[in-house]
Amino acid sequence: MALRPAAVRLATVTSVLSGPSGSADATPLVVRTVALDDDSPLLALVPREESLAWVRRGEGLVGWGAAASIRTKGPTRFRDASEWWKEHARSAVVRDEVAQPGTGLVAFGSFAFADEPGESVLVVPEVVVGRRGGTTWVTTVSRATIASPAAVRPADAPAPPAGVTFVDGAISGTEWERVVAEAVRRITAGELEKVVLARDLLATADDEIDVRWPLQRLSESYPMCWTFHVDGLFGATPEMLVRRERGLVTSRVLAGTIRRTGDDSRDLALAATLARSSKDLEEHEYAVRSVADALAPHCTSMNVPEAPFVLHLPNVMHLATDVAGVIDDDTTCLELAEALHPSAAVGGTPTEVAKAVISEIEGMDRGRYAGPVGWMDASGDGEWGIALRSAEVMGRTVRLFAGCGIVASSEPEAELAEAQAKFVPVRDAISGV
Repeated sequence: MALRPAAVRLATVTSVLSGPSGSADATPLVVRTVALDDDSPLLALVPREESLAWVRRGEGLVGWGAAASIRTKGPTRFRDASEWWKEHARSAVVRDEVAQPGTGLVAFGSFAFADEPGESVLVVPEVVVGRRGGTTWVTTVSRATIASPAAVRPADAPAPPAGVTFVDGAISGTEWERVVAEAVRRITAGELEKVVLARDLLATADDEIDVRWPLQRLSESYPMCWTFHVDGLFGATPEMLVRRERGLVTSRVLAGTIRRTGDDSRDLALAATLARSSKDLEEHEYAVRSVADALAPHCTSMNVPEAPFVLHLPNVMHLATDVAGVIDDDTTCLELAEALHPSAAVGGTPTEVAKAVISEIEGMDRGRYAGPVGWMDASGDGEWGIALRSAEVMGRTVRLFAGCGIVASSEPEAELAEAQAKFVPVRDAISGV
């Protein structure tokens, strides 16, 4: 029987292979994938406990249970998780009757932004339900024996949060403006070119929050984003850090933001302003350059568009660029995510200087906010987004996150307003109305 996180949480492992109990376990995972005749919304299928999700436009993956798991931390968190995963993938016995990206052996993961502090997690669910291009499937994972396909049916409907109140997190808005001003001073002095600063907001409800409620609302309100949940961290990210699928690698870079007004004609004018903004174009260029430089060593060819497009979301608009390449080695999507993290879109430029500035002046622990979140399969293909527009649920408390790219021309008041706009998706999703 798989270890239940509700009772003992996930096993803590750093650089050794382990089974779900935390001790060495050479018993292979046995995996079976079969087609499923069910058109229910994926998020309606997940139970309240041990749920996992990666959904966009009604397609993607959801899962529950923990057939195997690992927690890692520190500078080797990606490498340790990757070695653990490769060992399980090599030893797994797989019967896959569907053969689509996301079938067979799959793990969901979420990684800490910084080397310290923070803990990362990779989970192989006991059950995965996936949908792609009109095909739906169910994967069942066990140890030693082939399990019968799991029974899949809509779960009980989540109840909305009640009595939700919001307060500032680690620092107030006024204090955060001072932090932004300090970052601008350092940039102007030539210490660095760009740094991304984040702040948090705390929400408290009357009772324990069922994470499926905000997940379903985010999926409905932001269908263009990737709605995710791994080990308490949930959100709807517009930014794909890296996708690897059958030799093609893609990354969506977002940097440069303007708030929407709700008036279509006014928003079109604002989009044109964003596309011409020297401040936002400068911020965006740093982010694209960092992604292209990180992917180049692994690709035989790359396509990096000369100019960004404007991505329209319900609450904001972003400058966006889709970088693509053909991979020429067996580097997995998780290893590519490690190579890309942190991009200038969530860290800054130069990377090491920006990370040091964040640690020194930001004033909070990001945890897994702005780290890679997503899934991977046994072939090394998968999708890792950046955990943006996200929050962490802990009982009846939710910690919301938002960040802004700071360059020499940034104005603290404007950056605070941008951060407030980025809180809106999760804030609305847990409002309970």
